[in-house]
Amino acid sequence: MSEDRKMLEPMATVVSIALRVLLTLVTLGVVFRTVHGGWGDGGACITDDSTGVGIDGGYFFPEKGAQADAIPHYCAEAANTSLQFLDQLSTLPSDLLLIGGLFLLHRLLQGAARDGVYTAITASRFRLLGWWLLAGSLVAGLIESNAKAAVLAKLATNHDFTAASWLEMWSTPYLLILTGLGLLTFARITSAGAVMREDLEGVV
Repeated sequence: MSEDRKMLEPMATVVSIALRVLLTLVTLGVVFRTVHGGWGDGGACITDDSTGVGIDGGYFFPEKGAQADAIPHYCAEAANTSLQFLDQLSTLPSDLLLIGGLFLLHRLLQGAARDGVYTAITASRFRLLGWWLLAGSLVAGLIESNAKAAVLAKLATNHDFTAASWLEMWSTPYLLILTGLGLLTFARITSAGAVMREDLEGVV
């Protein structure tokens, strides 16, 4: 095992296993829903986190001095095709972001073990993964927040699909943004290391 390969363990093995398990679960889920006719047959649900009503008793048992809030959770058992599509769209982008991120990370680690850590190709793979997480998290959040706002507007009479409604559903992915920026920084460091390595090999 080369020194570069040793440096990448156990991360490379863990990511490889996680990617295989995730792809297997996704494949089994698609096959199961196809065989059992699960596509287009189901409900749609959304929680309105912007609305809450204080509850003193009944099904909730807060301690003295505490208050329990009831947050409405709307569900349509017989949702039409467009509503089911919006419901799926409220979570699908994050799933694709995860699968794509794991694939790019696996490709990065395998390539670095094969070609070396301080190479131009490894730097470009760092850069690609960084942009995937940075831009992808923002795009996924934008799509999901709009989809959630659209579902809520269809299921609740006191909500309309407006800019304010999807902003209420927006949750800034701080960790993914910082991780993406960190990977872009590592890409520059790796690129500089690759240049230094080439210079040293030229001197030797």
